Amino acid sequence: MKFLFYLSKKYSYSIIKPIVEYLEKSTNDEISFYVFHWIINEFPEKWLKYEIFETIEDVIDYKPDFVIAPGNFVDYRIPGIKAQIFHGLGVEKKSHFVIRPFFDVYLTSGPFVTERFKRLQRKYGFFLVKETGWAKIDHIIKYPTRGLKKKLDIPGYENIILYAPTCSEKMHSADELFPIIPDIIKDNEFWLIKFHELMKKSIIKEFRKNKPENCKIIEDTDITPYLHISNILISDTSSVLYEFMILDKPVITFRTISRSDKGINITEPDQLRNAIDRSLEKPDKLHYNRVINLNEVCPYKDGKTSERIINTLKGIQLEDYHSKKDKPLNLYRKFKVLKKVRG
Repeated sequence: MKFLFYLSKKYSYSIIKPIVEYLEKSTNDEISFYVFHWIINEFPEKWLKYEIFETIEDVIDYKPDFVIAPGNFVDYRIPGIKAQIFHGLGVEKKSHFVIRPFFDVYLTSGPFVTERFKRLQRKYGFFLVKETGWAKIDHIIKYPTRGLKKKLDIPGYENIILYAPTCSEKMHSADELFPIIPDIIKDNEFWLIKFHELMKKSIIKEFRKNKPENCKIIEDTDITPYLHISNILISDTSSVLYEFMILDKPVITFRTISRSDKGINITEPDQLRNAIDRSLEKPDKLHYNRVINLNEVCPYKDGKTSERIINTLKGIQLEDYHSKKDKPLNLYRKFKVLKKVRG
């Protein structure tokens, strides 16, 4: 069978990496990639042995059996069963549950997400919903951590604080928290800052200008190694919160819009320092809350999500794919996809 990975974001690599590795080790299936070459100009060297398509015409001629997309859209012209595996665990955001009529199957991360997509499935009827877990979790829990601080050139501070805000206009914390960060950093702390790639350039420029000495801006597209070396994660509604919670470490949220019990939720910037101190003093205090929330959002921590994804897709071909209703015409979204593909 032919598996095509449809990549339109730089951070897609860490999501599909464990799936590619599972296919390499466990099957004889074909692997190929379709990349937006004006967005993704660097490709993992070890994957260069596979077919890498940059034109939609070549992909159509290739005729994949399955198209796996770690994002919100896929080109409707490509043959094969199209599966959305999601670019994150942003279950607080309405956009996570928007049905864009491109996909034949949604591979959900956990019960909370599955239940909502099942309701949408009953409403629309033209796609399937299968719960598999989220593929990037395999990447996170299997990431090699030996000597990681040295590899990342992180100084030997006692506490590592990671701040990774989202880019959403209504939900991000950067405008209010960035100005106070230089004033609250303690001498025994080293801070890591991860800008979202869609964040306002003006916010990024201002922080770079005033960056404290014991602070590093993460330029890598994969945040995973920095999750492992950090003691605390500060964010707002970013899905990276759940990625960090997989490692059972404390999170601090700023005016999060739901699931505020997953960590310490603050509502004002001047509450941040106290929340950090409390989290460092008692990192296990909200362990149970983290477990409860993860059991709903993404309970699969067995390292076998990629295996479930592949087996589920192969099962769909044999079971019930052809029993679905036809997709709607969807002209507006198809036009948007054509614009994206043309660059």
